[in-house]
Amino acid sequence: MEDATDRIARPWGTRVPYGRHETWPARVDTFLAEGVEPGAVRRWVQSASILHSDGDAMDIAVADGRMVGVRGRDVDRVNRGRLGPKDLFGWQANASRDRLTRPLVRRDGQLVETDWDTAMDLVAARSRELLDSRGPGSIGFYTSGQLFLEEYYTLAVLARAGIGTNHLDGNTRLCTATAAEALKETFGCDGQPGSYDDFDHADVVALFGHNIAETQPVQWMRLLDRLEGADPPRLLCVDPRPTRVAEHAAVHLAPRSGTNVALLNALLHETIRHERIDRDFIDAHTVGFEELAARVADCTPKWAAEICDVPAARIEEAAELVGTAEALVSTVLQGVYQSHQATAAAVQVNNLHLIRGMLGRPGAGLLQMNGQPTAQNTRECGANGDLPGFRNWQNDAHVADLARVWNVEPETVPHFAPPTHAMQIFRYAEQGSLRMLWISGTNPAVSMPELPRIRSILSQERLFTVVQDLYLTETARLADVVLPAATWGEKTGALTNADRTVHLSCKAVEPPGEARPDLDIFLDYARRMDFRDKDGGPLITWDDPESAFEAWKRCSAGRPCDYTGLSYARLRDTSGTQWPCDDRAPEGTARLYTDGISWAHPDMCESYGKDLETGASQEVVEYRSLNPDGRAMLKAAAYLPPHEEPDEEYPFQLTTGRTLYHFHTRTKTGRAPQLNDAAPDVWVEVSAGDAERLGLGEGDLVEVTSRRGSLRGRLRVTGIRTGLLFVPFHYGYWDTAGGSGPGPDTPGRAANETTVTDWDPASKQPLFKTASAALTLVERGGGRPSPAPTTTASAPVAAGAAPPTSGGPAARTTEQEPTEFPHGHEEGAR
Repeated sequence: MEDATDRIARPWGTRVPYGRHETWPARVDTFLAEGVEPGAVRRWVQSASILHSDGDAMDIAVADGRMVGVRGRDVDRVNRGRLGPKDLFGWQANASRDRLTRPLVRRDGQLVETDWDTAMDLVAARSRELLDSRGPGSIGFYTSGQLFLEEYYTLAVLARAGIGTNHLDGNTRLCTATAAEALKETFGCDGQPGSYDDFDHADVVALFGHNIAETQPVQWMRLLDRLEGADPPRLLCVDPRPTRVAEHAAVHLAPRSGTNVALLNALLHETIRHERIDRDFIDAHTVGFEELAARVADCTPKWAAEICDVPAARIEEAAELVGTAEALVSTVLQGVYQSHQATAAAVQVNNLHLIRGMLGRPGAGLLQMNGQPTAQNTRECGANGDLPGFRNWQNDAHVADLARVWNVEPETVPHFAPPTHAMQIFRYAEQGSLRMLWISGTNPAVSMPELPRIRSILSQERLFTVVQDLYLTETARLADVVLPAATWGEKTGALTNADRTVHLSCKAVEPPGEARPDLDIFLDYARRMDFRDKDGGPLITWDDPESAFEAWKRCSAGRPCDYTGLSYARLRDTSGTQWPCDDRAPEGTARLYTDGISWAHPDMCESYGKDLETGASQEVVEYRSLNPDGRAMLKAAAYLPPHEEPDEEYPFQLTTGRTLYHFHTRTKTGRAPQLNDAAPDVWVEVSAGDAERLGLGEGDLVEVTSRRGSLRGRLRVTGIRTGLLFVPFHYGYWDTAGGSGPGPDTPGRAANETTVTDWDPASKQPLFKTASAALTLVERGGGRPSPAPTTTASAPVAAGAAPPTSGGPAARTTEQEPTEFPHGHEEGAR
């Protein structure tokens, strides 16, 4: 094993091969700032990553009161000591000189510094004024997938039972709402069925719209290690781009955008036609098989091939791969979630596992993945369009139970309609019924679709906007009040990853200036608003992270996401533990549904489901008649064409997505030198055939135009499917002259200048992968290459077209086999 590796040039490090059913060997990845020797580290503080949904456990190195590096925790079940590039280098953004250190308020059109009392009094006064004049529906909250569990739960209590508004959602609406909805549609309740450990046992791994090499690089390391070991798994990759996963796949399908349902229906057709089904499992645990079989009866590979523009023979090969697997793991992410018919497609992956009986045993894993590090917590805590603890807003008993936990009357908790989703919250602000919007830890002025519209909404004088963030983001520049927040490493809290593993992240250093933890800000607001329970006592009774965690445990008791067996002390002793963790499962739960479908009963389910085509909510009577015994539901869906198709004026399909080196809107990773240098600016990907047809080449400056707007970037010619353009969504304007958006000297740079305001009817997740666009030349590259990295799916199709991406000495990290338990006493502030 190498002592030092450039982890920009080699993002996944060195290989440690292992065989099927063996334990993934540990490897401890470490990066310390230049000039810091290991002996200079005074403390190692327990934490986990917040730059993706993998939940990689790590320790933060502290010297002289500042962060100086990180290392992986080899004892942790998730990453066994490994860290990805963002884990290794992203922490440096905490010390950026442009961190917000004091509150800001808008006066005479300008944001000026003030003190906390002035800022919070202003927020509280506007809240009371709106409650008196317009009611709770005039106030909305839009949060993140990057805070901690304790912060989401506190926000949910103050918003739903304090303010009494139904308008609370997270930016997780943009990345994982479909994961939650697909699980509810099939299993009646959110909750990841599978476990990362299933990768160790599977003989086939199918990745549907999931570029795991760039979104969860540590789990890709796990698969790479298995691919080099004994009895390696075979991979199915469904992705229109030439990803690293595709390079290693036994079968790679690159369908047209928006055709996932057609492709999956063909896979189901072949699975049923060849009798590759588990009839006993279907009979014992599901309803709806006959309807599903009838729906896909005509969905032959030939039929799907014409829609998806994929050879029928390749679809047959893919069907044989997943249909004959002994132990199948499937993962799903944004290629499905952010595309046309998102929930309908994700549900068909669930159907595939159910009819094959691939659930609840090692290697038979279903992973509807998350995009952000704490997306799972927004869903659990009721900050992402659901009630806390996966309670059903249509079930009066569930609402009454939640009211009991909060000691309020049931009518205090809004449940007259589904909790408002983010796209509707912004629509209410646009229409004027919502007059105050509190945005915490997210940057909608870059991340939401159709940015000209979003900037127009946030710039309205009648809308009072509060932004809580680390930096003066594009969104913060449009706010009325800006609150400086502390971040990971500067505060303590719990976070739960995509396979239900709960970690504790402890405070390592003090936040800069007067910046405060998000929890402290929410508690301050609750005190100023004097929220009370039905007996006149304080509505919120906790005052620090650990007491907030204990309060959440009481709310989660008896629910699917039961945390009652966990504590801060236990999380310090054991590292990550998977929920549910309670008296029945004191060591946590590796897999759900090992003994039947447990949360789909009409009295217990989180949702009665929706019509996958229209999104209309079903009622309890309908649900009970279809599924009286609480089994998994096989929901069929017909393929429907995308709403926006290429035409003569806009001849390309346009998709947006992530790159390995950046996260969200680049507010953190753009301030980490190694990550920023690896992918410093936006680019546009086009196929070799389209580039040749249009006379375009590597590095040409091009403009991408849609019916909403345009952006400019340098061209990268790749192996992407013909007729498709790709633009990374990370890039905004904070490091340009424009500041918050395009300007006279700042052309469009953000991918979402061009994307369409459209969302999935069931999950309400915006669609970022089915717009149409035109491509025009602005100027020749003249030998200047695209800024796209060469180490990822963005690699040029022509060897040598661009210099290899590397990080040099500044990106060298150590990779070591642990010789003994490396973690001594781990410190963290309580």
